[in-house]
Amino acid sequence: MSQLVSEFIIQRLSDWGIKRIFGYPGDGINAIMGALSKAEDKVSFVQVRHEEMAALMACAHAKFTGEVGVCLATSGPGAIHLLNGLYDAKLDHQPVVAIIGQKARTSLGGSDQQEVDLLSLFKDVASAYVQQAADASQVRHLIDRAVRIAKAERTVTCVIVPNDLQEETYQDPKHEHQTIHSGIGYVAPRVLPQDAELQRAAAVLNAGQKVAMLIGAGARFAAEEVQQIADVLGAGVAKAFLGKAVLPDDLPYVTGAIGLFGTDASHQMMSECDTLLMVGSGFPYAEFLPKEGKARGVQIDLEASMLSLRYPMEVPLTGDSAETLRALLPLLERKTDRSWRTQIEQSVQDWWQQVAELATQEAEPVNPRLVFEKLSPRLPDNLILAADSGSASSWVAQHLRLRAGMQFSVSGTLATMGCAVPYAIAAKFAHPERPVIACVGDGAMQMNGNEELLTIQRYWRQWSNPQLIILVLNNRDLNFVTWEQRLMQGNARYAESQDVPEFNYARYAEMLGLAGIRIEAPDQVDAALDYAFQADRPVIVDALVDPNILVFNAKVAVQYAPKLAMAIAKGDTAAASNLGGTIKAAL
Repeated sequence: MSQLVSEFIIQRLSDWGIKRIFGYPGDGINAIMGALSKAEDKVSFVQVRHEEMAALMACAHAKFTGEVGVCLATSGPGAIHLLNGLYDAKLDHQPVVAIIGQKARTSLGGSDQQEVDLLSLFKDVASAYVQQAADASQVRHLIDRAVRIAKAERTVTCVIVPNDLQEETYQDPKHEHQTIHSGIGYVAPRVLPQDAELQRAAAVLNAGQKVAMLIGAGARFAAEEVQQIADVLGAGVAKAFLGKAVLPDDLPYVTGAIGLFGTDASHQMMSECDTLLMVGSGFPYAEFLPKEGKARGVQIDLEASMLSLRYPMEVPLTGDSAETLRALLPLLERKTDRSWRTQIEQSVQDWWQQVAELATQEAEPVNPRLVFEKLSPRLPDNLILAADSGSASSWVAQHLRLRAGMQFSVSGTLATMGCAVPYAIAAKFAHPERPVIACVGDGAMQMNGNEELLTIQRYWRQWSNPQLIILVLNNRDLNFVTWEQRLMQGNARYAESQDVPEFNYARYAEMLGLAGIRIEAPDQVDAALDYAFQADRPVIVDALVDPNILVFNAKVAVQYAPKLAMAIAKGDTAAASNLGGTIKAAL
């Protein structure tokens, strides 16, 4: 039976195991939408409110499933809207395929309405593979290569399909010169360093007396191996933010986050270690790693381009994290002196006690730390957690203790605002039986989160477990940037740029038929969170929190004290209203 090109595209994606496409319709993809309507039993379509959200959801789908995410957009403006979400996928090394419509082939080059040079537009974000179809028999290998390359290189690929070609009858390539005959299937290879390099790495690690580990998202399938290595070496383990869920936070030697909102335990370990083992992480802030020359370094990464980039490693190993650690383990000698590990575990205990105390400090009206400190023990098993860029990430990193079996992600390298709500939606589609929480600032919520509540309203009844909580930090401020302006620029808060309009997120949710609850005082936090976890539908928790609680780690902020003093001297007295003793002393 003959197929249209559009129908073949959907069938081929289904043959590759694609079950869901995120997108928004338009006349440049009308035939593909028609094909989707005929194939709902094989490939479902999720209609979002904006194409950027489709790309972010495709990225999140890849992150939370390990599968290829697929997004679909029309020509011109629709295609342009995809870019931010696709860059999120590219920079966090996630396999995403973008299928994009284009004007009819006969009109290309004629300055037609919505005509954009899409090959040029996507040549960076989809640099691994971007092609425009010109013939019906070409489509098979375009789809096959796009999916295979996305999988193999963990990156973004793009196939552009003119709308007139979508309506042609599909034809297999002829068996003749200059035709391509592609097939389906990809299995990741086993990637291991050379034995001699493993021996060199073991020698460095065996010689170390104070070994520190830093893990990222690249270690997500190597949790058991990381724990075994850490035990043998007596090491502590810090986690880059994308690696937050790799190891549970209840392990006594896990020091937690690192960086501007990292923990004192992580920073102390990095400053005092004599050996650094970095696994599956592209953590970008070199100032939080050991000073150059102070520690010997071993790094494991699947991508050679990321090796010895953040710190000059003595032994850079190209390999899969789990495979390489397993090969390394028999070569390591167990540390008999456990004093370094004991010191790390004490630092971790001190940190958790410290943040618990910080959460009790008075604020106006509510301390955001209090909300997260009370949220942490309520986190349900098997949770999927998403954080947005900004102060929400700071509180997630510092207060939420993830347990084994939980998943977490954020826009790591791109750090785009507005990722948490689409990430949460994608998580619910991928795992409808699991509870999902998104932690979002009010800036991100107004940027795109409010609109995607309509997507939640449309689809939530399809999910076997409706538990989806969106925690909005309503502080009427673009808060993380406000603190960056104070601490890094010495500028007083600029209301014109930083104010966020007042909005009642809980009431808006209720208008949409979702659940909503507001936190306006500290004594309301417990009841509001209990309500959220008992709701029979998605719920928005609208927490009115104090924007003047320092979002950086206080000891990190000390180095910026002179700039902060400048901001205060310029009239930003609010910046000093809730500072703790450490930074007050520095001021």
